[in-house]
Amino acid sequence: MTDDTFDARERVTPDQREEHLFANLPEFLAHAVAGAPGWAAHLGGLDLGSINSRSALASLPVLRKSELMNRQKAAPPFGGFLAGSLEGVERVFMSPGPIWEPQARGSDPWNGARALFAAGFRKGDIVFNAFSYHLTPGGFILDHGARELGCTVFPAGVGNTDLQIEAIETLRPTGFIGTPDYLKVLLDRGAQQGRDVSSIKRALVSGGALFPSLRDEYQSKGISVAQCYATADLGVIAYESSSPEGMIVNEDYIVEIVRPGTGKVVAQGEVGELVVTCFNKTYPLIRFGTGDLSAVLTGQSNCGRTNMRIAGWMGRADQRTKVKGMFIDPAQIADIVGRHDEIIKARLTVGRLGESDAMTLMVETNVSDDGGLAERIAQNLREVTKIKGIVELVSPGSLPNDGKVISDERDYG
Repeated sequence: MTDDTFDARERVTPDQREEHLFANLPEFLAHAVAGAPGWAAHLGGLDLGSINSRSALASLPVLRKSELMNRQKAAPPFGGFLAGSLEGVERVFMSPGPIWEPQARGSDPWNGARALFAAGFRKGDIVFNAFSYHLTPGGFILDHGARELGCTVFPAGVGNTDLQIEAIETLRPTGFIGTPDYLKVLLDRGAQQGRDVSSIKRALVSGGALFPSLRDEYQSKGISVAQCYATADLGVIAYESSSPEGMIVNEDYIVEIVRPGTGKVVAQGEVGELVVTCFNKTYPLIRFGTGDLSAVLTGQSNCGRTNMRIAGWMGRADQRTKVKGMFIDPAQIADIVGRHDEIIKARLTVGRLGESDAMTLMVETNVSDDGGLAERIAQNLREVTKIKGIVELVSPGSLPNDGKVISDERDYG
């Protein structure tokens, strides 16, 4: 580790990196098929020993998150995709869906340290981690990465904002980890209370879009902010550096961009679904379709790192939508509708209120709201999605006939 790179692998030539990844791929595929019956069924009958290039990898079927969810329901908890047994697995998580995820072995199992280093975090930093430690691996992903760097972590989690302000003033953390807009919540609350929260100088954010206006506001306060792209299944896939033109793919990940709904790789620069292969021997994921849209950028980062760059998160290939760091799935809206006989049709709209995500559930119904229907639906909305939203009752036929259950109307420009 030097002052400007996490390790020497970040600066090898692209050809050297490709040669290393694909030389190791056949053995990894054999390990997955031998240890995980789900992978044996998914890849059965294929000549895995010949999968030693990008073109060969593209011949394998994509495993999409929706299919993984169905496999897990049929064969709980992991659908047969855990390689081996739970012996040695330190934690098991349940993300919205639900989707079950095991924690792999190692001190940095989600590969977060590299992204934190690129964002300016260093040994000795006190890091305020505002990702949730409850049920999902969100808080643990970068907690492990920060401690791998030699940082001290305050596991703040979510909620209890006033207590968090007190912790910032007392501990004087130099770094923040959390969703892009929650740092603003903390800074604004600290200013309202006259508390000193000025110690934070750098942040690594994820779980939502870092809008340009918000990045500018943080910079005006002397806080450098970088983003990383991570999922509960795969860990930290890509990250920003000091030259934030796109995101740099993490080492030990193979990233492809495919046409949504297919496994066909699109041309460089074309927007498509992000498909990832990671070398996680505990929980192998091979051509795993994230459902997220992105594109491969040309050239290399000006920071000197040589790995592939992607445009970052550009929306969803399906209607699953991330709000305040949590995915909302059309199945969850169907669950809410099923709880109320009065609902004819419903549509969740996601927008922005100031610098925060906001959502409104539009509900077609024949009844008035005299009996508090909107309040009851809003309570179920929060119970099912874990996020507070507004419920608006509209007359039958008011919602567009476009098949959308979730409409993301945020401007990512």
